[in-house]
Amino acid sequence: MFRKRPPPEEERRVRANDREYNEKFQYASNCIMTSKYNIITFLPVNLFEQFQEVANTYFLFLLILQLIPQISSLSWFTTIVPLALVLSITAVKDATDDYFRHKSDNQVNNRQSQVLIRGSLQNEKWMNVRVGDIIKLENNQFVAADLLLLSSSEPHGLCYIETAELDGETNMKVRQSVSVTSELGDQNNLASFDGEVVCEPPNNKLDRFCGTLYWRDKKYNLTNQNMLLRGCVLRNTEACYGLVIFAGPDTKLMQNSGRTKFKRTSIDRLMNTLVLWIFGFLVCMGVILAVGNAVWEREVGSLFQSYLPWDPPVDNFLFSAFLSFWSYVIILNTVVPISLYVSVEVIRLGHSYFINWDQQMFCSQCNTAAEARTTTLNEELGQVEYIFSDKTGTLTQNIMSFNKCSINGQTYGEATDPLAPQPTRLDFTPFNPLADQNFYFYDDTLLESVKVGDSHTHEFFRLLSLCHTVMSEEKSEGELVYKAQSPDEGALVTAARNFGFVFRSRTPGTITTTEMGRPVTYTLLAILDFNNIRKRMSVIVRNPEGRIRLYCKGADTVLLERLHPCNQELMNITSDHLNEYAADGLRTLALAYRDVSEDEWETWSESHRCADKATNCRDDRLAAAYEEIEQDMMLLGATAIEDKLQEGVPETIAVLSLANIKIWVLTGDKQETAVNIGYSCKMLTDDMTEVFIISGHTVQSVRQELRRARDRMIVLSRSRDGEKEEGMEGWAEAGFMGNGFREGQEGDGTAAAAATAGGKQLQCPPPPPPPSNNLMDNISGEFALVINGHSLAHALEADMETEFVSTACACKAVICCRVTPLQKAQVVELIKKHKKAVTLAIGDGANDVSMIKSAHIGVGISGQEGIQAVLASDYSFAQFRFLQRLLLVHGRWSYLRMCRFLCYFFYKNFAFTMVHFWFGFFCGFSAQTVYDQYFITLYNIVYTSLPVLAMGIFDQDVPDKRSLEYPKLYEPGQLNLLFNKREFFICIAQGIYTSVVLFFVPFAVLSDATQSTGVPLADYQTFAVTTATALVIVVSVQIALDTGFWTVINHVFVWGSLGSYFTIMFALHSQTLFRIFPNQFHFVGSAQSTLLQPVVWLTIALATAICIVPVLAFRFLKVDLKPQLSDTVRYTQLVRQKKRKPIGRSVGGAWRGAGSASEGRLGARGGSRRSGYAFAHQEGFGELITSGKNMRLSSLALATFASRHSSSWIDTLRRKKHTHTHTPPSASGECSPAPSCISGSVPPLSNSSSVLGGSQDTPIEEETGTPPAQNGQSDLASSTQTQPASEAAAPQASSQAVTLTAGRTHVGDSPGGWAATLGSVQEALFGWKSRAAASNSPGPPSVAKDTSQIV
Repeated sequence: MFRKRPPPEEERRVRANDREYNEKFQYASNCIMTSKYNIITFLPVNLFEQFQEVANTYFLFLLILQLIPQISSLSWFTTIVPLALVLSITAVKDATDDYFRHKSDNQVNNRQSQVLIRGSLQNEKWMNVRVGDIIKLENNQFVAADLLLLSSSEPHGLCYIETAELDGETNMKVRQSVSVTSELGDQNNLASFDGEVVCEPPNNKLDRFCGTLYWRDKKYNLTNQNMLLRGCVLRNTEACYGLVIFAGPDTKLMQNSGRTKFKRTSIDRLMNTLVLWIFGFLVCMGVILAVGNAVWEREVGSLFQSYLPWDPPVDNFLFSAFLSFWSYVIILNTVVPISLYVSVEVIRLGHSYFINWDQQMFCSQCNTAAEARTTTLNEELGQVEYIFSDKTGTLTQNIMSFNKCSINGQTYGEATDPLAPQPTRLDFTPFNPLADQNFYFYDDTLLESVKVGDSHTHEFFRLLSLCHTVMSEEKSEGELVYKAQSPDEGALVTAARNFGFVFRSRTPGTITTTEMGRPVTYTLLAILDFNNIRKRMSVIVRNPEGRIRLYCKGADTVLLERLHPCNQELMNITSDHLNEYAADGLRTLALAYRDVSEDEWETWSESHRCADKATNCRDDRLAAAYEEIEQDMMLLGATAIEDKLQEGVPETIAVLSLANIKIWVLTGDKQETAVNIGYSCKMLTDDMTEVFIISGHTVQSVRQELRRARDRMIVLSRSRDGEKEEGMEGWAEAGFMGNGFREGQEGDGTAAAAATAGGKQLQCPPPPPPPSNNLMDNISGEFALVINGHSLAHALEADMETEFVSTACACKAVICCRVTPLQKAQVVELIKKHKKAVTLAIGDGANDVSMIKSAHIGVGISGQEGIQAVLASDYSFAQFRFLQRLLLVHGRWSYLRMCRFLCYFFYKNFAFTMVHFWFGFFCGFSAQTVYDQYFITLYNIVYTSLPVLAMGIFDQDVPDKRSLEYPKLYEPGQLNLLFNKREFFICIAQGIYTSVVLFFVPFAVLSDATQSTGVPLADYQTFAVTTATALVIVVSVQIALDTGFWTVINHVFVWGSLGSYFTIMFALHSQTLFRIFPNQFHFVGSAQSTLLQPVVWLTIALATAICIVPVLAFRFLKVDLKPQLSDTVRYTQLVRQKKRKPIGRSVGGAWRGAGSASEGRLGARGGSRRSGYAFAHQEGFGELITSGKNMRLSSLALATFASRHSSSWIDTLRRKKHTHTHTPPSASGECSPAPSCISGSVPPLSNSSSVLGGSQDTPIEEETGTPPAQNGQSDLASSTQTQPASEAAAPQASSQAVTLTAGRTHVGDSPGGWAATLGSVQEALFGWKSRAAASNSPGPPSVAKDTSQIV
């Protein structure tokens, strides 16, 4: 543990089979240790870590003070018992966590490995393997360390590995040994091998290795293709031998498992600040009481010196005041309860278990449950404002299917006439016995073309069977299993297989296929590897007839540029097909070939060999060689692959957007595919005001495009606001917004007018225009931003950050395409830096790890790309759709519970502690306590701990279904409304008020009270018992009021704690304990004598009433006059339960109808067709990033982009928040905040009231079942002129109690003003629950009211 760390390496030198030579470099052993403690160090190290917490150190300091008799008026156990309890619980938790780390380390370190020692193989534990050892691996074994592959049982020194634990990819990869060592398969030869490797020092780059092997006076270049990394598994290879290069903590796996950033929630940070404030408040109270002590001792105490002298150390009133200060610091320390921190951890642990146990987040298909991998971030889930999502495998299934293709200008796989019968799936078995039974294709014309021997079709599928990096495993004759490095490449090879061109096997120099039933072996001359710059891959093969041909597949943008001029006509036709495929959200590739003569091959082969062996600029030289031969190709056609969206993705994005959560997609796709995926996911919709595309290649051009986009937003926003002032004319004609693509250029006035022509809405007059620096805060309209990877690189530069953030955050949706893993993390960090908002990153692959670790909350999807993202995440589940439940249910509940817990916790402790402060003015500031010392010890541990824990774990304001139905309930968490500095001071004020009542009411009553025998009750012990009893009863009643969801556990804890107080008090005040410990129990008989007096119970009842009645009155008035959104939901739910409406049209049916109605409009989207080829490969792997199918718009998806109501109090608060921080918020279609028009003025009706996104040109249906009027404009005008806006927006489906009809003329018609206020909130919250769209509306069909369906 205390071993001296060796100096950093500049290079590593390893000699095979020579431990003595290698040990002089002090390389790390292969033993790993992720644990923190051992038996000896646990206690001191753990205590040291715990006392780094300010609160623990503070209480240790108090304990030391209590050991000084001149200072403390309390026994030492009042502090040591809670402190020991907290330290013990935390220590047990830390020990348990470390035990599992030890267990995992021991399991790994004790794995067995075969090491070649002195010419023979010996079994050694992994921890005993050393750098320079040669070890033998067998099939399905884990690689023990980072090895240089020396030889293999497979031909040509090949071996196959799976790297799921390393980079998250589940597909097999091939590695090959250096040719000179591939023949060292014999143990004797390997034992005599004494080669020396000089290579780079340990690093975390998984895809790179640079080294040189020196052996027999020759040197050989080493690359990553020669390495087997720790964490990989050997597959389909009988055995192989490797030389250990890096061991233990130096391996790339351990180098990449650096410490995860410790994440703290905003509530944690606020709580630490508040605790410091409380410390300051405690010191102030101590100073006040110390000054009082000095004055009292000087003016009054001096008169008693003759018979009450000071204790020996005290010789003057100033020293007495000094000691009094520390005494009061001890007595008043409970304002900062030590149990607070441990209670918070217990509550968070309970919330984590609720997530783990949620059956609705369990995926039965993959048998995977949701998992909370951390217990510290649960309440942060209720405050998320930005979600950064990967696409492939996160939004999509990452399961590819061959969907369409274009061959020689002819397209195949097109959908047939929708009125015709459903086409049947092709049966390939009679034609091809080797066909994959799971392959689906419906266009028989392509199969007929293959059968008749069309040369272009044959060459098309021949290319697909040869140009790839797929590995084949033939378990039995004809039973082929393909191990592709990307799902889309596997789909292409499978398609070729079913159409008669079956890839069978490969060696480093050959590829064997079966073409139309005939086995053919091609000589593999070269593989021109893929990388992100080339955007293509090629193979050069020689067929059995000796003809050499190059086959190439890649992005159309790069491949079409390299075609022979004679392909122009075919290229135009194929480009049209590519655009059609991309518009449907399909993943496209262009295919081409060229014949290569022998002379040309010989010349090029030599130049390629020289470039491959170059030590300087090797990559550039290889790229130049590839470029040289990939010219003048002949176009074959194009492919289109479908990667379907995961179940529920559009609906999830819609609901999250309604919760005012901004979703950014960070994908490796190219621009056009990214746009189409945005439409598929409903992030982009046809009724968006404008979609801006940033594609500049220089800093200046990117800055110009961003500024033009902002200017355009401001112009369109002002245009919209200006039209809204014109009144209600054109209401019935309100339609969808125009959707144009902006690529940085300024639009003219005509375009601006066209974009907003259909958006006229009735609004309250907007406030005056804000200052120019806040213009972006008041953007109305829905905008989207798409930015390319090269433009994003410029936008992330220091001087461009503000430009990018201000523009992007004013948009409803942002898509960053062609981004690298590092850029994903940079985007997240940028938002964290410039916006005071909680961020969440979600992904499923190794390339998402940096983004997941950078965000406040990281979520991993356990999908097709391994578990790397899951291992780095804070929460994990199987499908993206579970995210809405994680945030809107568990996150919102966790935030609500934690806030209520903290508010009550601070309240009850101030109510308890401040009584001592008031008592100080009546006891000569002598630091005398009000309560019995045992009551002080047990108050936070026994009497009040369990009820608040039960509330913090189980409480909820509305059921989970309502949380999902009304997403705007989520917004208070984003604005941090439930626990902030203001709420804290309110709780403190209530606690101080309670303490005043609890002290002065008993003090006043008991001062003149007497027992029935005439004996006065004004004694210290009677007062102490009365005050303590009143305190316990008041805080118990208070938590009963605060609890919104009662369970059996709540009842047991609340009333059980109250009962335990009386039980323990009578026991502590009994004669029995007094006889045993007469010096410890001074309150003998006090409880019995005091609580038998009726006046005491009347005093307790009076104090309780004075404390509780104002709280009840305030809450009643608040709910009646200004209800919270959750109050409204609870009220309407209660009303619906009392009186159900007759069953109407199904909500689900209405949604489906809306989706079909908008089906035809998607095709009208202009300018969105682009070729859709995406790249996120790592060089040598061929992994393709995929896009989703362009699903049609549904009403629920349109709801995502519905504007928020401008008069919503939530929106007003959000405006204030953004104005305060002076950073532009994310525009969500909000107008400038306007006051609620409740007094009969023109109502603020707008489409922002409806989350279905349809226009509000609808008459409001009455409870009587009157059908909607045909003329929505006149009907609406007549109703809105006579009723307040809040009433016009109220849901009609609840009951007569909340039904507002057009006949009402003012708020007074609604009892207590409830319905009007209720309607106002409901309009902003869930107006979509109460509206039916007019039959003449150009928008989607409405949702008819069916209360029985949504209760």
